[in-house]
Amino acid sequence: MSNTVKVQPDLTFVKELQAVGGESLKKCYQCATCSVVCPLSPPDNPYPRKEMVWAQWGLKDRLVNDIDIWLCHNCGTCSDLCPRGAKPGDLLSALRNMAYRNLAPLPIIGKWMSSSSGILPLAAIPALLYGIIWVLMAGKVGSFLPRFDWNAAHHHWIPTAGGKIVFGGLFPGDYTIDPIFMIVFGFMVWGFYAGVRNLIKALEAQPRTFIVGREKDPHLLVCLIDTFRYEILQHTQFNDCNDDHSDDLDVQRAIGHRLLMFAFVALMIVTGVVAACHWGGWLFRTLGISGLGAIVSAIGHTPMPLYHPIKLLAFVGAGLGVYGLIALTKRRVNLDQEKQSSNWYDWYLIVLIWTIFLTGIGSFVFRILDVALLAYPVYYIHLITVFMMLAYLPWSKLGHLVYRTVALSYAKKIGRLPLGGPRQDDKDSNKKITFIS
Repeated sequence: MSNTVKVQPDLTFVKELQAVGGESLKKCYQCATCSVVCPLSPPDNPYPRKEMVWAQWGLKDRLVNDIDIWLCHNCGTCSDLCPRGAKPGDLLSALRNMAYRNLAPLPIIGKWMSSSSGILPLAAIPALLYGIIWVLMAGKVGSFLPRFDWNAAHHHWIPTAGGKIVFGGLFPGDYTIDPIFMIVFGFMVWGFYAGVRNLIKALEAQPRTFIVGREKDPHLLVCLIDTFRYEILQHTQFNDCNDDHSDDLDVQRAIGHRLLMFAFVALMIVTGVVAACHWGGWLFRTLGISGLGAIVSAIGHTPMPLYHPIKLLAFVGAGLGVYGLIALTKRRVNLDQEKQSSNWYDWYLIVLIWTIFLTGIGSFVFRILDVALLAYPVYYIHLITVFMMLAYLPWSKLGHLVYRTVALSYAKKIGRLPLGGPRQDDKDSNKKITFIS
């Protein structure tokens, strides 16, 4: 005799879900087209049909602990082919949006990140911080738009009337930029640590999959390396989202994501080299190794000449980022809103990253053109947006870089996904038995 299951709908949860992008879920009449056409859904217990059922019934406990919301890459195939316009892809996206808001600590940040009304307090924190620094430094150097010359003997910038625009002179890295972003980075790591811990705790309730021939579950580190090799570096899941019927915008989506990823990697290398050379040079000079210290400092000294290898890498990163953003924005703008929608989380991230790249490029251009009236304000905006991206990363859509990576790796550990690439499951599907605990 079958067991009786008591269903306790959470209507408040349903309303919250509809508010963050799942407003069409009530249109679903359970035809299962979405699970059939999804190019990524495993053949055993596929998604997103079951998620649509749980969402309609308000089964919050099942949905918030569901690993499959992270396996979806929102290609939109299910929503395109849904005969009722229920947009199952939007539902899974909405569930991830709710996860961004609730996984990490400090729920007030998650609440601010969930709607446009929260943009003011989010931006006000770095705006006030760097505004105060600007005012204090302007009083010290005697101008809000100062110019500087390099004092090699004392190794710092000195304000001069006929000097050049130097962002590090107005916002010194030693005691404004570097310390602040070190604190921001630590705050971000703490947020992700707590968020990942909560995510793994939730995923432990997932049913285990027994794979014939596999003696024991692989170590999570092995699964992380496999995920990094395939899903991150090769973007295999994005590529598998496309088929012979995919249009050029869908193909460009995978390319855009990969180019944007490599752009951030390039810019992280640039930032790391500059910081390492600056502080490495300081350390060598402090230890009395002044010759080596001078060489190390010179390698990362900014502003760099245009032909400097690190500057050239920065140009490459900027170019890759802009090209990737164009591809992603073009696809987002051209989505058929009757089949797939964009929400606040989507546009917040796109606009924020566009602002980071455009202000970074703009501040460089205005500095080269020697237009201080524009160079410093644009750089000020650049600092604000970079702060916002890093500090609030665990609560934003970009947090999927960490959460989805962990979920994909955990799915491989428990057998939900295979090791060695996402399409291996086509060959192994007849070797799996799922045990629901």
